[in-house]
Amino acid sequence: MMSAVYDKIGVGYSHKRKPDFRIARAIHDALGDSRSVVNVGAGTGSYEPTDRVVIALDPSAEMIGQRPPGSATAYQGAAEEMPFADDQFDAAMAVLTVHHWSDLDAGLREMRRVAKGPLVILTFDPESHYFWLADYIPEIIKLDQPIMPKLEAFERILVRTEIKTIPIPRDCTDGFLGAYWQRPRAYLDPQVRAAISTFSKLENIADTLVKLEQDLASGVWQDRYDHLMELDSLDVGYRLVVAQPISKKE
Repeated sequence: MMSAVYDKIGVGYSHKRKPDFRIARAIHDALGDSRSVVNVGAGTGSYEPTDRVVIALDPSAEMIGQRPPGSATAYQGAAEEMPFADDQFDAAMAVLTVHHWSDLDAGLREMRRVAKGPLVILTFDPESHYFWLADYIPEIIKLDQPIMPKLEAFERILVRTEIKTIPIPRDCTDGFLGAYWQRPRAYLDPQVRAAISTFSKLENIADTLVKLEQDLASGVWQDRYDHLMELDSLDVGYRLVVAQPISKKE
């Protein structure tokens, strides 16, 4: 399923999904001193560290084809059945991808199998929601919440987990769904929407966004969300799950 989604929306994806250095810092810090890393659901290679040996895995040929020259070696394959040996890597990472997996349990256990050190997973807490956008597109909540794993699932499967809040900066360069909380006009751009998987599931989205366009033009949106304009960053639900290996004594 993930391959089909990104083979469809992946065209031009790399132009709007530029890794944000502040999010990258949090991910890289969580990887610790790991020297080899597998990036699961790697896509075009966002957030892959350049100071370590990285191997990428992604099911979409379209996404792999957009990886920049000189990026990590990429294999086409699924998280649920990785073509790697046990403990082959020091660490594993997965960025905004777990909600596309067909079997979260299998994918996380595969990450644990191939990595002997930390697992670092950027995900979204389904208990949160994009209130400034859901007011205009309530279907987003219905589409995203059922597929986003609850945070308890990571704790149940991986056991030794730490979950950190990742505030999203006002000028976030990575164009995921929650990136534009202070720049809602971006959602009116078809190229922006084309790089966000949620929009690929919505029909007649341009018609749906007419109300948002009108409210932005009239100042209604600005009046309603005036408090957002004063913030440098905002917690909109993104979480970094860091799981450490369980020792044999545990």
